[in-house]
Amino acid sequence: MPTIVLHRGGHVFEGEVKENTNLVVRAGIKQFPYPNLRYGCGMGKCAKCASRILKGGEHLTPPNWKERERLGPKLEDGYRLICQLWVNQDLELAQDDQPLQPLASSPAVPSAGTT
Repeated sequence: MPTIVLHRGGHVFEGEVKENTNLVVRAGIKQFPYPNLRYGCGMGKCAKCASRILKGGEHLTPPNWKERERLGPKLEDGYRLICQLWVNQDLELAQDDQPLQPLASSPAVPSAGTT
């Protein structure tokens, strides 16, 4: 089982997860890394879950288009959108005190009944 080490707010949180786990999904159902992992939409739009990968990044899939669009040059600094990752190996990550602002966002979809 992969071990996850999360650095946030000057604290270190560590726990094990099953293979092929999405950390945002787990936090959403109140399992580790809840309540310590910051996240938002869970769909790669808001970038609130952006985290700097400290160790284990070589085992992750390459960034997808959502990560490239939202993070841009931050990818070169080791940032990834945790909601877009499925963990199969040990991973150490850090979340900044302030969430990253996404570089781009999807066009707004008008609500029903609006013009």
